[in-house]
Amino acid sequence: MSNTGISRSSNPIMQLRADRKPAGIYYYSRKKKRLKQAIKGMLSLFLIFSLCFLGFLYAPVKPFEMLRNLWVTSAMTTLNHQYLATYLFSGAEIQEIMDNNKAADLGNSHPSNIKTLGIENNTGTELIDISQKGFKGYLLKVNNPKRVKVAATRYLGEKGEKAEDIAKENGAVAVINGGAFDDPQGNGNGGQPLGILISDDKILYKAPVSAFDIIGLNNDNVLVLGHYTLNQIKQMGIRDAVSFSPFLVIDGKPAITHGDGGWGIAPRTAIGQTRDGSILMLVIDGRQIGSIGATLKDVQDIMLEYGAYNVANLDGGASAVLYYNGEIVNHPSSQYGERHAPSFFIVK
Repeated sequence: MSNTGISRSSNPIMQLRADRKPAGIYYYSRKKKRLKQAIKGMLSLFLIFSLCFLGFLYAPVKPFEMLRNLWVTSAMTTLNHQYLATYLFSGAEIQEIMDNNKAADLGNSHPSNIKTLGIENNTGTELIDISQKGFKGYLLKVNNPKRVKVAATRYLGEKGEKAEDIAKENGAVAVINGGAFDDPQGNGNGGQPLGILISDDKILYKAPVSAFDIIGLNNDNVLVLGHYTLNQIKQMGIRDAVSFSPFLVIDGKPAITHGDGGWGIAPRTAIGQTRDGSILMLVIDGRQIGSIGATLKDVQDIMLEYGAYNVANLDGGASAVLYYNGEIVNHPSSQYGERHAPSFFIVK
């Protein structure tokens, strides 16, 4: 008989204490349950990832196919990371992907379609932020194409120069990087151009080939894109030119109608001209947090949006740079900052 008249079984507090398991056992059971849940979650995620990856590699489903193509084209247009594609795909598969995504060859532009008369007195420039989801970039519109020229490093054949040095030497308000140059394994000094290099009516360099891909301006201040012999270049009165490719828009017609252009995602530089003569200079950052880069299709579409009638891709990657009004506007992707290059398009 209890002194209180209340049995142990009828006391709520005592009953709760009697039913409670030892603290150590309860903690162990809860921890074990959470561990099982975590393992199940990890296995589920791994299964989903595996299925997605297999689909990404092999399934003929359009979203996966697009991701696969972007993976391959991005890897194959870098110097140091092509193994990301070659480890997973055969040479034939890679070549097929590259061929199916590349820009079409639309031939040479027709300079007579561009009208530059009456714009000599319009000396304005406009810097436009064209940043989108995935990348940051800038478009410089130069109303008077007569102000746009090609400048070369003073040490041609020995070493290149940086954009701000070119600006100071030439009294330029704006500078973007220009044409191709020899850069073995990414260790070149930027002094050796490729193709042809013309500045102020002077041929500074020409490769020992029969014809050249030119991105140049003639004496009528028209941007000329095409594949020409040296004699044709002289006959056309090309005053300034560099070599690079591909051409993205010819006479208003886009060269990329399917795929991403075949060069993957990277920093980009391009130059174009509207039908009324204005020059468009585009630079997009890449290979960095907040701006992974753009495809050639992205570049083409942006330039078309702003009225470009002819557009050419210029050397991009770590070379992509835009100098404007005394400062570097973009963020070059090289860990060493701006690269040295042999040629630039400048705005006087």
